[in-house]
Amino acid sequence: MKILSGNSNQLFAAKVAECCFNDLVPTTIRKFNDGEICVEVHDNIRGEDVFLIQSTCTPVNDNLMELLIMIDTAKRSSAERITAVIPYFGYARQDRKSASRTPITAKLVADLLTTAGAHRVLTMDLHAGQIQGFFNIPVDDLTSRVVFANDIGQNVVVNDGTVFVSPDAGGVVRARKFADFADAFGGDIAIVDKHRPEAGKSEVMNLIGDVKGKHAILVDDIVDSGGTLCNAAAAIMAAGALSVRAYITHGVLSNGADKRIEKSALAELVISDSIPYAGNAKKIRVVSVAPLFGEAMRRITNEESVSSLFQ
Repeated sequence: MKILSGNSNQLFAAKVAECCFNDLVPTTIRKFNDGEICVEVHDNIRGEDVFLIQSTCTPVNDNLMELLIMIDTAKRSSAERITAVIPYFGYARQDRKSASRTPITAKLVADLLTTAGAHRVLTMDLHAGQIQGFFNIPVDDLTSRVVFANDIGQNVVVNDGTVFVSPDAGGVVRARKFADFADAFGGDIAIVDKHRPEAGKSEVMNLIGDVKGKHAILVDDIVDSGGTLCNAAAAIMAAGALSVRAYITHGVLSNGADKRIEKSALAELVISDSIPYAGNAKKIRVVSVAPLFGEAMRRITNEESVSSLFQ
């Protein structure tokens, strides 16, 4: 196994390598004066099982292009197998045509990764499950549920009952799987019915389900501006919940989301380190999924089952 890291999340990559009892392959990634990216690997990877770790988060296009060039570098260095490890898969929210003349960019990114030379993809909590079908190569889509469920058991008081809440109708399956997975905390779910008048803004219309006298846990895959999350938290507390927390995999946290969350009804927002978080908001806590990725990579190398991680 040879592990290389891009520039998007080097601390995470180092943790993953440590979990694999391995070191990151020395790699130089630099930009020329005109912005072109150049990658040079300083170790022999011929015939090796190569893992390239790179989240395609902000700046999305730079990080995506960097990953594509890394894949091409590994291919031209005669790597036996190339796995693109993408903890956060950018452009995943463009998974369908939202209007008559709009792209399906998630499919385009899938084609780019395949054409560049990736043999398989390892990612986590894709925004839409059908994105796996955009690839003509194997895709392992990990889930943060196992990590978050352990954290809930250690840090959330559940004696008064717990309800898992989806912030929109599209996340009902995720909330149900979470409730089933964490059945020891109670299997109830609720749904926030929201209206989105324009991109980046949302309004809570109704709360479907009973949260009164319970500890509510919002679960979702992405928190971006935080508007939906904060509005949902306010609606849940207004409905009589004892507390409301959020467990969300990918913390994009754009446009002052930190300050918005600090002022909200949320007791806490827990995110993974799939995207590096450099803020200092007191209500935001990061839980590492590096051990999960490390174990998945070990199993891929040894041709073992990855799905059994979640059973």
